[in-house]
Amino acid sequence: MTYDYDLFVIGAGSGGLAASKRAASYGAKVAIAEGDLVGGTCVIRGCVPKKLMVYASSFSHLYKDAVGYGWSEVESSFDWTKLVETVDQEVHRLSQLHIGYLEKAGVELISGFAKFVDAHTVEVGERKITADKILIAVGGEAIKPDIPGIENTITSREIFLLKEYPKRMAVMGGGYIGTEFACIMNGLGTKVSQIIRRDYILRGFDQDIRVDIQEGMIKHGIDIISETIVEKIEETPEGLQLTLKGKEETTLTVDTILCAMGRKPNLTGLGLENAGVEVTKGAIAVSPNSRTSQGNIFAVGDCTNRINLTPVAIAEGRAFADTEFGNNPRAISHKNVPSAVFSQPEAATVGLTEEEAKAQFGDSIKCYKAKFRPMFYSLTGADEKTTVKLVVESHTDRVLGVHLVGKDSAEMIQGIAIAVNMGATKKDFDATIGIHPSSAEEIVTLR
Repeated sequence: MTYDYDLFVIGAGSGGLAASKRAASYGAKVAIAEGDLVGGTCVIRGCVPKKLMVYASSFSHLYKDAVGYGWSEVESSFDWTKLVETVDQEVHRLSQLHIGYLEKAGVELISGFAKFVDAHTVEVGERKITADKILIAVGGEAIKPDIPGIENTITSREIFLLKEYPKRMAVMGGGYIGTEFACIMNGLGTKVSQIIRRDYILRGFDQDIRVDIQEGMIKHGIDIISETIVEKIEETPEGLQLTLKGKEETTLTVDTILCAMGRKPNLTGLGLENAGVEVTKGAIAVSPNSRTSQGNIFAVGDCTNRINLTPVAIAEGRAFADTEFGNNPRAISHKNVPSAVFSQPEAATVGLTEEEAKAQFGDSIKCYKAKFRPMFYSLTGADEKTTVKLVVESHTDRVLGVHLVGKDSAEMIQGIAIAVNMGATKKDFDATIGIHPSSAEEIVTLR
């Protein structure tokens, strides 16, 4: 049978863009459909605009830190409107760049939301398109709990476009999105309260990471309300009032509420049932090589709910293209994927947590840890700490996990992840000469 395209990609986010360009480089005839800005969550309302706001929020601390180094005090002011506008301009610039990259690669961009008609046919608007292979790369979307007044909250999608600067903000949720935005807005001068269901933020991270970040956030002035849920939200003349239940039985009034209670695969309206694509626990079920239950249909990225990180989606997309169009069958490893939390203090991690390692290896796990004040803060008077932690299996001496909290953690973890993936031992770390003076040298001097 003759098809319109060799590959049709649904979703022009990180995974879809990577897969489509790689497939086209092998000579495949490729089209990609997107009903939003090209770039996906990462470029439009995720990693990129968030990191720009992280940078913006850090200046308030830098002005204070500079005084300890002899600089005069600065009477600064912050323009929320300018930040929102310039971030939005950068997002649109990057989106246009990605469109240009598609054109250069020979990938046809089709504007609109695609829906399955059958296993080889999709519908975009009134147009029906056939393809030999179809890749689903539609990402995820924020979810909201079913509580009275939840319609008065915003998600990470809307926070980048808030027209008015919120002087008081409540953040619902203790995951990395809620934690990062609590720190961003606090750094920009907003009075922030973060409401979490458990005793500590960042469930699933190493416990020392969770404790140290939370303590640092509290020192910076963020009110973390733990073991508490939001029972209802009401509009009042003073603002949005949250009724809290749990460890805290009170009300809280703010200007804006960010709901960061998690994300789910964005599968609504795809018509997966028309193509016989299996969904398990709300995500597209895939094999290690990203193949769905329908042999010619594949899925990568957050819609599969494996590891929801941009570099993972990109790697999955390229591996798919190499396998199906480049005569280079391969699947990526989802083990030892490094990640960072751009909170204040910052954190980064790779490999097993202490808790995970002990569950697998029992008493053979040994942890090496140091907590110190980075040299940068020695003249500022700021009470800032860095934590470095190695999780080691003592029988093999292999480093199973590395966990960092503090300045520049994300930059440090990338190189360390290579060592962990190569099976480096504690002896290998010890034999490596450190860079002095730096926080990173502590990683190779732990005893």
